[in-house]
Amino acid sequence: MTRDVSEPADRNDDRRTPTAWQRARAAFNGCFGRRHEHAPPTSDTGSPAPQQVPGADTLWRMRTTVKDEPGSLAALCTVLAVQRVDILSLQTHPLAEGTVDEFLLRAPAGLLAPDLAAAVGSAGGTDTWLERADAHDLVDAPTRVLGLAARTALDAAELPLALRQLLGRCTIRSRPAPAGGGRAPDGAPVEGALDDTVMRLRAPEGGTITVERPYLPFTPTEFARARALVELDARLGPRVPQGSDVLTLAEGSGITVRRADPRDLPAARAMHERCSPRTLRLRYHGPVGDADRYLNHLLSPRHGRTLAVQSASGRIVGLGHLLWDGDETEVALIVEDAWQRRGVGAQLLARLVGMAVEAGCAGVYAVTQASNTAMVAAMRGLGLPLDYQVEEGTLVITARLGEAVPAGAEELGSTSAP
Repeated sequence: MTRDVSEPADRNDDRRTPTAWQRARAAFNGCFGRRHEHAPPTSDTGSPAPQQVPGADTLWRMRTTVKDEPGSLAALCTVLAVQRVDILSLQTHPLAEGTVDEFLLRAPAGLLAPDLAAAVGSAGGTDTWLERADAHDLVDAPTRVLGLAARTALDAAELPLALRQLLGRCTIRSRPAPAGGGRAPDGAPVEGALDDTVMRLRAPEGGTITVERPYLPFTPTEFARARALVELDARLGPRVPQGSDVLTLAEGSGITVRRADPRDLPAARAMHERCSPRTLRLRYHGPVGDADRYLNHLLSPRHGRTLAVQSASGRIVGLGHLLWDGDETEVALIVEDAWQRRGVGAQLLARLVGMAVEAGCAGVYAVTQASNTAMVAAMRGLGLPLDYQVEEGTLVITARLGEAVPAGAEELGSTSAP
């Protein structure tokens, strides 16, 4: 089996439109009726494969299975040398039958993937998989894993992103533990479970993290690394960076923007009580009485990142959410009535988009109602290309993110004003 994925799929193909329409319909029936997979964006695994430069060598990631016997690896290396392929790094993954060898290769530009796979097959390699690589892959595995551990240690919200970088393109689903502390029917055992292209891990908060990678089976080594990363996260407990921005709005009021987490649940509920029914309906697209039950989910770092806006008195007066949704990312805002039309939403949105850019997102979308002119204006104020989908009064606005970051979207910790 050989797969050449040197050409990334076009993200703007015809599949985009029905997906947006489906989200719009689901949002109209209830915001959290849709399934959020809580997976970081695909592009977070690193930069896309670079364009071919005439005359330049090509970097490849290759994985192949060889017999676990003396001389099998030597035969494979000899064939690669004949093809003038330079082995930059090699990892071995022992299995019950055979060994999976994972290479980073530098090959002549004229050597195509099918020819390289055929050469490997002639040396006894089976189930060969090839993918274009880039300079990011030159970092050795121990250094990369240590970097991901440090990233996770600083911020609990980084765990899905770190798993994505560790394991490549995959789908990550997070399911909470059932109410009452019972074990879910498909809950992972404490030690986790590995089944070919699916691994299940016990989430730090007691739920289950399911990782799927249909195009390439996981090895026991990858499973052990992922489990160690999750165990590190569990030992460290809840943690959110403490940085904040102190801003002065146009009319002179001072606000603070900071990261939020489940400890802010009481203050967030109090903000809901101060919001009008119209504000709650515009945000949650459903019965006003259901708004509070979404907060546990929204404030969890497993599902994305949340920013809170505090007034000078310490009250939370606004919340902004960046939510992983498969290969895309949703943004959502709520600002209590007394603080609307002051630029609070624009400040929140700019910072959420900055986080999305930092995470490698290709775009963000907002699900709202066509009558929510404040949200529409905030999205337009980003100065980014926008796509609109409308159905029965529900509006999905998608902003396509490029290299430019909107004003005020720098990482939290800087100080700016509108």
